[in-house]
Amino acid sequence: MTSLLGRDAHSAEDVVQETLLRAWQQADRLDFEHRPVRMWLFRVARNLVVDLHRRDGRTVAVGLGPSDYADAVTEPDPADQITDRLLLVDALRNLPSAQREVLARVHLLGHPGEVVADVLGVPVGTVKSRTHKGVRSARAALARHGCVGVAA
Repeated sequence: MTSLLGRDAHSAEDVVQETLLRAWQQADRLDFEHRPVRMWLFRVARNLVVDLHRRDGRTVAVGLGPSDYADAVTEPDPADQITDRLLLVDALRNLPSAQREVLARVHLLGHPGEVVADVLGVPVGTVKSRTHKGVRSARAALARHGCVGVAA
């Protein structure tokens, strides 16, 4: 806060106090459970700083950038998670059943290759080969859908 107000610690304390007061007053209207309130608090504080500068008769460009929120915890977007899951399921559906079963047991269930080989009644080398080919095919399918960071 002091970066927006210079070295005026008293004004920074006033802005923080007023921000928390407004959060308390608006508590019944804010959705603390499902939406991060931190960004709302930052926006209120920024607006208070702008108002403070306007009252002083000075115009100072005040702006917050992404670097100011670097330590903010961001939750993944549920829509992105659903899209990712659908793309992955589609990529797995297009695999041969033997590869799909091995990938599911090894990568999704976390079973060791030796256990998977025993359950399926195939050599460990076959499990390794099916895993390698399945991962390669799934990556290629995801890359065709434009997934970033997926090497074919």
